[in-house]
Amino acid sequence: MSLEVPRATPFWFLRHGETDWNARGLSQGNVDIPLNTLGWAQAERAAKALEALSTGPRTIATIIASPLSRARNTAEVVAAKLGLPVETDEGLREVSFGVQEGQPMGGWFDDWVDGKLTPDDGESFEALKQRTVAALDRALAKPGPVLVVAHGALWRAFRAVAGLPINVRTPNALPLWVTPPANGETAWHFDPAELPEI
Repeated sequence: MSLEVPRATPFWFLRHGETDWNARGLSQGNVDIPLNTLGWAQAERAAKALEALSTGPRTIATIIASPLSRARNTAEVVAAKLGLPVETDEGLREVSFGVQEGQPMGGWFDDWVDGKLTPDDGESFEALKQRTVAALDRALAKPGPVLVVAHGALWRAFRAVAGLPINVRTPNALPLWVTPPANGETAWHFDPAELPEI
C-alpha cells in the first residue's frame, strides 16, 4: 500500500540526534530523553548539510517537528541555520512503548513491528501507521518542501506504507530527501545526504 498524501510531494526527513538511551540501546518511546553531546554535534552537522542542500526545488520552506525535545531541539538547530521557525505536531511524537520504555530493545520490538504484540500501555504499530499518515498529510499541506524532524519507529511506520522494507534502522540526524513513486512504481525513494565524520 502506498502512502496517500494530499499531493505526491517530495519532502525532507530528519531523525533526531543521538541520546544516551540511543547509545545504550534502550527503548525511548514517549520518554523525553534529551540529546547527548554527540546528538547536538550531529544536529549541527545535519544543519550544515541541509543549509548546503536546501537549494532550488529542494529549498526548505517549512520545518515541522515532534514536540519531544530530542526532535524539537534537532529541528531548532537546523532552523537557526536556515532562518526559519519550527512548528510542532503532536502526531509526529514517537510511539508509546508502554512498559517497554527504558528497557533494552529486543525481540519484542520485531514482534511489535510485525503486529504480533503491543506492549502493555503501548501503541500498536497499526495505530502508529495511521497517526504517521495523518501527521504527514498535515505537514505536506504546508508550503514546501517541508522538513519533518521526528523519530525512528515513526519512520518505520512511514516505510510500511511507502512500499519499502519496514524494519530498517534510520541513522540519527541523517537528512533524507524523500520523493514519491515515479510513474509505474509503487515505492517512495530516499536519497540520504553525504555527511562528514564527526
